[in-house]
Amino acid sequence: MKHTFLSLLLCAAVAAPASAALAQQDNRRVPSSAVQMKSSFAPVVRNVAPAVVNIAAIQRTQVRRGVTIEELFYGTTAGPRTQERVTGSEGSGVIVSADGVVVTNRHVIANMTEIYVGLNDNRQFKAKVLLQDARSDLAILKIDPGNERLPFLRIDTQEDAQVGDLVLAIGNPLGVGQTVTNGIVSALARTLGESGSEYSFIQTDAAINLGNSGGALVDMDGDLIGINTQIATRSGGSDGLGFAVPARLVRMVVDTALAGGQRVARPWLGARTQALTLEVARGMNLPNGQGLQVAAVYPRSPADRAGLLEGDIILSIDNQPVNDEAQLNYRIATHRPGDAAPIRIRRNGAERVLTVRLALPEQGPSDQRKLTGRNPFAGATVATLSPALADEKGLDPFLEGVAITEIQPGDFAQRVGLRAGDIIREVNGVPIDSTRRLEQVISSGGRNWRYAVERGGQLAVLQSTI
Repeated sequence: MKHTFLSLLLCAAVAAPASAALAQQDNRRVPSSAVQMKSSFAPVVRNVAPAVVNIAAIQRTQVRRGVTIEELFYGTTAGPRTQERVTGSEGSGVIVSADGVVVTNRHVIANMTEIYVGLNDNRQFKAKVLLQDARSDLAILKIDPGNERLPFLRIDTQEDAQVGDLVLAIGNPLGVGQTVTNGIVSALARTLGESGSEYSFIQTDAAINLGNSGGALVDMDGDLIGINTQIATRSGGSDGLGFAVPARLVRMVVDTALAGGQRVARPWLGARTQALTLEVARGMNLPNGQGLQVAAVYPRSPADRAGLLEGDIILSIDNQPVNDEAQLNYRIATHRPGDAAPIRIRRNGAERVLTVRLALPEQGPSDQRKLTGRNPFAGATVATLSPALADEKGLDPFLEGVAITEIQPGDFAQRVGLRAGDIIREVNGVPIDSTRRLEQVISSGGRNWRYAVERGGQLAVLQSTI
């Protein structure tokens, strides 16, 4: 039977420890007797469970109702023309500070108008959103417990988890109530093919189902090591492939929210990289798949200032190996602007360590403008691409040209199929490198237009008659 392989976002909960975590030490060992096999996870669960919460999110919208028979035949008016539509989402969350800071997944609460947090003792609090971060799929909420100190989980940023370690997943799967499942760490730095993203998940075989999104993945010390976020499945349920956002990235988003930030400030390296080919890896005596080759370095970027060169092989950052672009982006994303990061490279057969002082992407000139007139771009707000704008819009920072940042509904740009995020490359045979050049070209007018637009790495040449 042919199966479709699905990657699903979950609805989950995040947990936090009610007591101090046990001392971290490398005392892992396989059970060697029947007595040890009968050991219980109950002591860990007792400490962790009170900090794992349920999330109920509600969206209220006004929709236009249909015409009644009375209105159709007799012209009467049967009440308001609009009615309220209520939709909802359920998931899980984790209390990460005693004063009521809660972590969950963004997809659990996105576009919702009311959010409620249900505690383990059945009390319910209305929550406000401190921060939503789409790139990590994390949201930070705040509830007000008054003078009460709530149980919470410690966010473990040590990154000492190993494949094979025992873990527990706690959340509210399928709305049945708080549930604990156990398993092991199946893999680390799993990227799921999200090239260019900062996804570097912890993979676990602990059973995770719909409703677990935002829930806690904890170690045997009762510390939060990840936020359960996705599953890969053929059946639609748990197939033993669950993925959690690592605690180090969770800590960055939480700290940003607590500092009053509305957006996570992510530094950049300023180097375009590519996976090593088998031939290059063999020629440098590197195991296949180890390291990334630098394909380009952005001028005046942190990579440029640190002395990184095209052709260098990046082996590790912060003493952690990087074997694909997502792992590299994750390592950079867990730093703050201004941090110094050690990068081990190989150049001309020799290894060396460079210290990169990370910074925010270069801002570039502020030339955003809304286009008008009778042309395919009317109603589009555009801006000349810079590394900072590309980072904000989730685009390749090495791209050049003019990006569409917003589309006015109903105007020409929407009618011809343009979207926010599109890159305008050429109009009527003229290369477009700035908003000023674009405005000069479209000011000449005309009915027939031919233009090249890049979307998702694909270039399309379009024609329109306006």
